[in-house]
Amino acid sequence: MNRSTLLNVIQHCDTIRRTGRVLQFYGMAVEASGPDVFIGEICEITTPSQVRPVKAEVVGFKNGNVVLMPFGNLHGIHVGSEIVATGKSATIPVGKGLLGRVVDGFGVPIDGKGPIMRQADRKIYQDPINPLSREAIDEQLDTGVKVLDGFAPVGKGQRMGIFAGSGVGKSTLLSLITKTSSADVNVIAMIGERGREVLEFIRNGLGEDGLANTVIVAAGADQPALVRLYAAYAATAIAEHFMEQGKDVVLAMDSITRFAMAQREIGLAIGEPPTARGYTPSAFDKIPKLVERAGNFANQGSITAFYTVLVEGDDFNEPISDHVRAILDGHIVLDRQLAERGIFPAINTLNSISRLARGLLDEGEYQMVMRANKLLSRYEESKDILDIGGYQKGQNPDLDKAVDFVEKFNEFRVQSSEVIGAKQQLIDWLAKVLPR
Repeated sequence: MNRSTLLNVIQHCDTIRRTGRVLQFYGMAVEASGPDVFIGEICEITTPSQVRPVKAEVVGFKNGNVVLMPFGNLHGIHVGSEIVATGKSATIPVGKGLLGRVVDGFGVPIDGKGPIMRQADRKIYQDPINPLSREAIDEQLDTGVKVLDGFAPVGKGQRMGIFAGSGVGKSTLLSLITKTSSADVNVIAMIGERGREVLEFIRNGLGEDGLANTVIVAAGADQPALVRLYAAYAATAIAEHFMEQGKDVVLAMDSITRFAMAQREIGLAIGEPPTARGYTPSAFDKIPKLVERAGNFANQGSITAFYTVLVEGDDFNEPISDHVRAILDGHIVLDRQLAERGIFPAINTLNSISRLARGLLDEGEYQMVMRANKLLSRYEESKDILDIGGYQKGQNPDLDKAVDFVEKFNEFRVQSSEVIGAKQQLIDWLAKVLPR
C-alpha cells in the first residue's frame, strides 16, 4: 500500500465505534436509540444467542430514534440488543465471474457452483445521470419476437414495460427475449417471484446456452422487503458495470410492481402516509430513479431494459401501471383473450407502442406496419358484431379484408422459440398478405 493510499484510509476510517441499542420492534422495522448514522448506512444487530449479527439498513428517523430495516430473520433479537454502525452503504460485487451465475441481492451465489471471482465492489445506489451524457437511440435491438420487432421495435438503450395480469405470459416473453436478443450480456432480476420459478426460468426459458452470458439476481417472495428492493438495485448496478465495459446489455426485471410493493411495505412500516391503493409516496419516487439508470450512453455501451408490470385485476390504469407507463419509452401489452385462444406471445399489437418506432423502422417498413394496424383496428371495431354472428361476408369489402388478414395474422404470429431475422420475416410476410 503506497503512502497516499494509506493516508486516505487513515483520513476516512472510523476511529470511534458507534453503537446503539434496540428499543422496540414493530412490523418489519427496528427502532433504536443511536448510533449516529446516515440514511442508507449498514448496521449490525448483535445478540449473544446468534453466531452472526443480523445486518440492517438505516431507512429513517423517528422522534430522535433510528429506524432500521433488517435483511434477515430477527429471531433472538431482544430489547437492548447492541447495534453497531459499519460506516458503509450497500455494495454489490461485480465482474466477469458473474456471467452464468445465479446470485441473491447481495451478490452471494445461490447456485451451488462455488465462490465468484470479483473485480470490484459497486454501490447499488447511484446519483442521477447527466441527461447530456446520453446518446440518441437509433439502432434496433433484435429481440427475436416477430410481432415485437415489427410493431413495437426496441432500440438499444430503450426502456420498455411489459404489462399484463397474472398468468398471461410475462415471464415467458422475457425468457424468449433474453434468450434470443442480440445483446452481449443479459441481467435478469427476479423480484418477489415464487421459489420454483427461478429454476424453471433457467431450465425451460434460458437453457445452458442462454445462461452462459446471463446473470440472474433472485429475491423470492418469502424474502424481507428490503432484500427484494436490493435485488432490483443490485441487478441494475451489475448491468451498469457491463455497460461501462462497452457491452450492450439487456436488463430484464420481473417485476417492477413487486419492487414497488416492497417499497410500500417499508414505507408503511416507518410511518409514511398511504396514497393510491396503499402505495406510499416513496414507492412512486423510487421507480423513476431506478428505470432512468438504463439507456444508451456516450463512449460506453447500452442498457436496454424490460420491466414487467403486474396489472392488478387486469386494470391497466391502476396506480403503478399508470405511473410506469408515463416514464418509459414504450409499453408492450399482453392480452388475456389472446392467451386464452392459445396465441403466444399474447401481444396486443394495437395497444403496444414503441415511442421510437419511427426512427427504428425505415419509411417502407413503417408504412407497411401502419397498414396492418389499420386492418387490425377495423377488425376490433366490429369484433362484437362478428362474435355474435351478426355479419355476413360480402356486406363490407373493407371488413372482409380485415377479417381475412386477422385470421392469417393470428396463425403467423405464434412462436414458441427464437426466430432469426424476426423483423424481416414479418415485413416479407406483410408484403405478401396485405391487400393492395
